[in-house]
Amino acid sequence: MKKNKTDLKTRCRINRKKYSALQQIEAFFQFNDLVGSKELLNRIVSHAVRRNSRIDADSVVIFQFHQAVRSLIRAGYLIMLKERKWVINTQLEKVSPLLFGLLSEEEYQNPLLVFQKAFSEYSIKEFDYFMSGMVYFSMGVYENLPEKNIINPYIHLIKMLDAAHLILERREEKG
Repeated sequence: MKKNKTDLKTRCRINRKKYSALQQIEAFFQFNDLVGSKELLNRIVSHAVRRNSRIDADSVVIFQFHQAVRSLIRAGYLIMLKERKWVINTQLEKVSPLLFGLLSEEEYQNPLLVFQKAFSEYSIKEFDYFMSGMVYFSMGVYENLPEKNIINPYIHLIKMLDAAHLILERREEKG
């Protein structure tokens, strides 16, 4: 008799189409605005480091944001790898330093530097670990606190949000 094996792997993704990094960034900002994303990330991190504190946002919203940030990180990594293909309008008029946010003037002129610096310090897995940990600790009251070094990945993520938004605003693809 022939043995039939049941495939136990779930197929969550119905559409297996691959998207470009720019399409992933566009999708992120279609569902999340820049200021709201920064505020939610800030709330997640601040609740994660406080003892006996739980974030008041809906867990579904937090999980969806976590997944969206993961895809944004991967899109930034792809853009960094293919930086020679991208031309970003760097001839900008004199801009107020208030518009820079956490970005330096160099990073504001060339947002790809943000991704280069971030991925030279941390890998995609380390950013995933950071985001997963922050979401985990912000969702409930726990005795343990997150690891010591949460400031640097947090700053890199905030800068990545700014840089991705700038890339969307200034994008030009080389023909």
